[in-house]
Amino acid sequence: MAQANWTISGEYMESCNCDYLCPCIYTNPQGPATHDHCYAMMVYRIDKGTSGDVDLDGLSFAFVIRSGKVMADGDWVFACVVDETANDTQRTALAAIASGEAGGTPGMIRDNLVSDFRGVEYKPIKFIMDGLKRTTSIPDIFEFDIEGVASRNKSGDSYYIDNTGHPANKRLALAKSKILKVFGFGLDLDMTEKGNNGHYAPFNWSN
Repeated sequence: MAQANWTISGEYMESCNCDYLCPCIYTNPQGPATHDHCYAMMVYRIDKGTSGDVDLDGLSFAFVIRSGKVMADGDWVFACVVDETANDTQRTALAAIASGEAGGTPGMIRDNLVSDFRGVEYKPIKFIMDGLKRTTSIPDIFEFDIEGVASRNKSGDSYYIDNTGHPANKRLALAKSKILKVFGFGLDLDMTEKGNNGHYAPFNWSN
């Protein structure tokens, strides 16, 4: 895939259909998911970002993933959404990053794990942070609502799992999902009040 010099950092959040706590995280991800397929929806908000001389500050993108029983086996369905507020130059740059064409972490995912790439769409992406709560919605693609599992140490923070192999960050907040609905790229999932899995963390990628 073509390479480009880029760097992006900001906040990420995710919900998947696995029971809390998702076994993919603590098995690296060699263990079986809760169901026959793992549906993982990830949203990334760029607080600071450039691709060459293109400014990406304030834009967002998302991943739509469906794997089989064991995520490490690959054969993923994979698709991307890029913030429709981006101008044409920003869309080109961010689509290349998110799809993996510009290398880096998304490129590793695309090259090693994906067998069915379903393209890039341009949609408004809502990214809301409120204490331990994280909410997102992308019209005609997916929506989810997660809340961090509060630690009993009265810090006001969630539990974390550290030293993971997750692409967003090795340290992830643990969260449960109130809503996870997927209706884009030929996928269909509706989970409400199931207490399924969620995570959030800062992220920092470059290539």
